[in-house]
Formats: sequence, structure tokens, C-alpha cells
Amino acid sequence: MMVPDEPVQNTIEAICAKGPSAADLYHALPGDGRKKVLGMLDTKQVRSLTALIKAAKKKRFAAANKRFLEIASGPILRSTPVYLIDETLIEENMRILQYVKDRTGCKILHALKAYASFATFSTMNRYLDGTCASGLNEARLGSEEFKKEVHTFGAAYRKEEIDRILAYSDSIIFNSFYQLQAYGKKARGKGVEIGLRVNPGHAEVETEMYNPCAPCSRLGIPHDGFRDEFLRHRDMVDGLHFHAMCEQNSDVLERILTSFEKLYGPYLEGLKWVNFGGGHHVTRDDYDIERLVRLIDNFKKRYGVQVYLEPGEASVLNAGVLISSVLDIVKNEMEIAIIDASAEAHMPDVLIMPYRPNIMKSGKPNEKPYTFRIAGPSCLAGDVAGNYSFDQPLRRGDRLVFTDMALYSIVKNTTFNGITLPDIAVVKGAGTVETVKRFGYKYYKDRQS
Repeated sequence: MMVPDEPVQNTIEAICAKGPSAADLYHALPGDGRKKVLGMLDTKQVRSLTALIKAAKKKRFAAANKRFLEIASGPILRSTPVYLIDETLIEENMRILQYVKDRTGCKILHALKAYASFATFSTMNRYLDGTCASGLNEARLGSEEFKKEVHTFGAAYRKEEIDRILAYSDSIIFNSFYQLQAYGKKARGKGVEIGLRVNPGHAEVETEMYNPCAPCSRLGIPHDGFRDEFLRHRDMVDGLHFHAMCEQNSDVLERILTSFEKLYGPYLEGLKWVNFGGGHHVTRDDYDIERLVRLIDNFKKRYGVQVYLEPGEASVLNAGVLISSVLDIVKNEMEIAIIDASAEAHMPDVLIMPYRPNIMKSGKPNEKPYTFRIAGPSCLAGDVAGNYSFDQPLRRGDRLVFTDMALYSIVKNTTFNGITLPDIAVVKGAGTVETVKRFGYKYYKDRQS
């Protein structure tokens, strides 16, 4: 038996002792070293490593929340609103995703639809295998800035864009047999792998707007249509793709896989890959990583395919905030703080989903002594983040920190009412803050006619 080298041995000893340094020692190893460690641990020890990695991540996120508050209240930020992204927290999320890759051999892509701030891609691409895109612009961004695999899915592709999409893509996924027939040969001729998106027949997304498997959904080929057409096109297809989750745990994936395998398992022989889509909240504190590992391992053993995951939120979950200032306080049956950030323009899912974003050091209405409605500056009457309570009354000039604002905010924001978009700034590893993007009148004007 080969004697392990010193870093590997030190890591194993720290894991067995449940030492606080175990996670850092593991992450510091190169890929073959991490593989060696996993191969030398028993099941109980591996589970202990999982717990140690999650605990280390949770501790760092707690410390970063204090740092966000310090930056918000200190002199380093001269103006608001600003999206503040912590690169070290993104790396913590990347380490969790890499750990899943280490355990299973799956490939993980980052979904650009959730987060596309390429200033942090140099951190992310050290851990992930590439990006998944929804069309030409995302495919190009992934190719040019992430510089690894690009997998593109579109509900339908435009004829005038298909050549450029193929030029930037390593894999293209079609949403219908018509699109496969229209563009499949061209894709094959350019060496681009081909997939089909299917409807797995099961989803547990409560908000129908976000449910890809809702009745009459346009996303994914239903089983009846797939069954009738697939064999005629089998030679053109390298893999299948499904996406049926939204901010969910691996128990939901298990039930989706049961349905998917029942419907599509007989067609997987000879395929190269199956993509489990996104919506996996892998980096959430309560996410069941062990179940995910088991599901991927068992699926690979049964079908002999490469498994892909393409989370978006999980990459940057809780790694960014939106910092805003109170502009004015008015009263109409209650105290209303008008801030320089807009729910409508800067955090649109607050109104679309809808949901009530968390503000650091706040509570639910009437939970703390002073309750305020937090509202934006636009002319939309419903431009309201929600009602919050605070230990002290808000004052003009106070700064509020909205949490978890890296995902689906920067990619979806608008210049409604001509409101200037927030700056984008990145907290670097040394604690310095670098403003990477500022917006102004020109950006607003260039979007108009």
C-alpha cells in the first residue's frame, strides 16, 4: 500500500479528529490529493468531512455579514445604491460545488441567467466546468469570459443567430424535434454536441410562473411526443436535459429522477450525458449533499452517462448584498422610508415572485420597537420592499443592507423611470472593495430609441 504524502496524511488526521482546519486542508489539496483523501476515508469519516466543510462555510458567511455591515456604515462607500459582491464568499460556494464534483465525478456548470458579473469569473472558473447559456449573448459571454465549456439551451433559436450560437457553444440543447431537424446537421458539422430538453413529468415548484413542468408548459418535450419521435432521430442526439427545480433540496431531485427514469430510462442507452438542470440549492446550509451524491452515483452506475448539474443561485447564494440609503421619511398611517434603491428596478423578483427580502439588523413588522415601510423612489405605487422593524427609528441618511442580492438582481434590473442602476463593487480577498461598474445617463439613453 502506497504511503500517503504529508499533506494528505495531515488532512486525514484533521478529519478524523474533527479539527477546525480539516476543511481548509482538504480544499488546499490538488485534485488527485482530494481524490486520495476520499479514497482512504470510510463512510462515517466522509460524512464527517461533509459536516466540517459545511460548518467552515457557515462560519465564514457569518463573519462576512459583519463585514458587509461595516462597509455599509463606513467611509469606504461614498455613494449608494451599490451591489456589493464578496468574492471570498463566492469561492466558499465554489468549494461546496467542487466537493460534489470530487465525490461523484459529475460536471457542474454555472447558469448565467442567475448571475453574469464576469468580474468574479476568474474565481469561479477554477472550480466549475463551464457555463450554461440561454441564447447568443450568454453563450458569447460564457465563451469569452468564463473560457470553459458552454452549453446552450433556448426554447427556440433564431435562424439568423444559430451560426454564432454554435460558434460559442460546445453543446446545444433543442426544445423540439422541429428545431433539431432545422439545425441539428449544422451543429453536428461544427462538432457541437446535441441534446434534447424533455419534460420529466414531475415538479414541486409552488409558484407556477417558475414551474417548468406546469400544465401547458412550453419547456421540454413531453413524453408522448418524445416517445413517438425519438427513435427516428436517435443518431443525432448525445444527451438529454431536464430542468424542474427552483431553490430546492435533493429530496425533490430524488422524486423527479424517479419520474424521469420511468419515462426516459429506456432511451438512455448509448447516450453520453444527462443534464439534471438547475434549481439545486447545493450551497444552502440545510442542503442534503449526501443524498445528492448517492443519487448521482447510482444514476451513473445504472446508465453509464456523464451527469451535469447547472445551478445558478447556488454559485452566489448569500454572497452579495444591495446597500441603499434612506432619502426621506414620510408618514401616511405609518412611517415610510423612501430609499435610493427600487424594488421594481433593482430587485424585481421582490415584486414578481413575490417575496420579502431580508434587511440586516431588521425584524418582522412590530417585532422590534420601530416599524417602517421600505419603499423605492419610482412612480410605481407598489414599489415597496416590505414592512420591517428596527431597534432604533430610521433616519434620513441611514444605510440599509439587503441580503442575497447577487442572484437574479443584477441580471434582471431595469432603468424604469430613468432611475440609475446601482454600482457593482467586489470585496476582494484582502478586504479591499473595488468598484467594477458604474452606470449613468449614457447607459439609460443608449437603451432608448
